[in-house]
Amino acid sequence: METQLSKAMEDSKTKQGAAVDAELADAIMARCFHPSVMGPEAWEGYTFSGLEIRIKESTDLYGAVLWPSAMVLCHFLDTNRDKYNLTDKNVIELGAGTGLVTIVSSLLGAKVTSTDLPDLLGNLQYNVMRNTKGQCKYIPLVTELVWGEHVEQRFPRATHCFDYILAADVVYAHPYLQELMDTFDYLCQENTQILWAMRFRLDPENSFVDRFRQRFHVEELYDLPSLSIKLYRAWRKDNRTKDHREAAA
Repeated sequence: METQLSKAMEDSKTKQGAAVDAELADAIMARCFHPSVMGPEAWEGYTFSGLEIRIKESTDLYGAVLWPSAMVLCHFLDTNRDKYNLTDKNVIELGAGTGLVTIVSSLLGAKVTSTDLPDLLGNLQYNVMRNTKGQCKYIPLVTELVWGEHVEQRFPRATHCFDYILAADVVYAHPYLQELMDTFDYLCQENTQILWAMRFRLDPENSFVDRFRQRFHVEELYDLPSLSIKLYRAWRKDNRTKDHREAAA
């Protein structure tokens, strides 16, 4: 009888978890809309921070396509403004892609440095300026960053201290996972928090998370099996670091 009761309770929790996942995933994906009439320029629309954001993709560049992880991170930032207040915060986004996370963070009051590879900066700059001009307290800075290359020279710690590192879908089967890890490690200082949305596809993603946990404390904020996406908060493990769980409380 006890075994049957335990199994029934476990099944109930599983069903509740699936319902919560489906409801949250639906709410996130509902933020996307498409133009009713197609014009000369293709774009997709998103509703965040009370505004309609228009994003132009570049289908010939893998990094210039908007993936669902960016929407998950934006939804979290938009709906958790009290606990994660970005107003006047120094923020850097890694692998900004089409710029949606940068745009939403800027609209929420952050001083954002938006980074990606040189080939992606044109489309990234276009989207960021199109959606933030005259709308934000701080003009976002769009700049090149190749993971693991000259990071210390581009962002010396004496003058560049970030409150948040944001990243969406930067981990997949590319050959620069170690360089990405080193970039996280360098940029994440004593009072820095990482907010990182990730879609799980293949084994490299799982092994990266395991290695990431060796360097950082990690808290799971969202688990969305229907989208194969998780959202993490992380902070440094070493003794230079304050416990960010207390800082965020």
